[in-house]
Amino acid sequence: MNILARTLGSTSRLALSRPPLTMLSRSPPTMLSRSLLPPPRSFHSSLPALATMNQAMKRKKRPTRRSQESKAPLLNTSPQRKGVCTAIIIAKPKKPNSAKRKVARVKLTNGNSLQAYIQGEGHNLQDHSVVLIRGGRSKDLPGVKYKVIRGALDFSGVAGRKTARSTYGAKKPKK
Repeated sequence: MNILARTLGSTSRLALSRPPLTMLSRSPPTMLSRSLLPPPRSFHSSLPALATMNQAMKRKKRPTRRSQESKAPLLNTSPQRKGVCTAIIIAKPKKPNSAKRKVARVKLTNGNSLQAYIQGEGHNLQDHSVVLIRGGRSKDLPGVKYKVIRGALDFSGVAGRKTARSTYGAKKPKK
């Protein structure tokens, strides 16, 4: 068996891979055979083939890059949103914790309705209070992914707060 036949495999493969002679430009037969042959592989006698199903499944998979989903989707990519309180709820936290957590049901200006956690000791919120909502979940309250910003709009800051005042909207105490 000569080298040309060995690199091409069977004649049926040769017939499938070659276009009809009428379509080819008229060139010498040596140029014709060189252009249609795949590059020779000195270490293997058969033609290069596609990977089998098992080989493809074993191959290392590249991790797909997914854009991170928003943790506060109802704010529509805004840092804060204004809304109106529709109800004030006292909720109980999940299993190991025990307390009475204050939660406000708020209807935002974009039409979405959500539950927002009221931080700090004491509050002056009631129905129809206008509040500012930010993202940030309360871990032990299922379904509460938002917080009410203290000291903004109708919501007062925590009275007598000395540490972490900016989070609770408290002014600097006078000496």
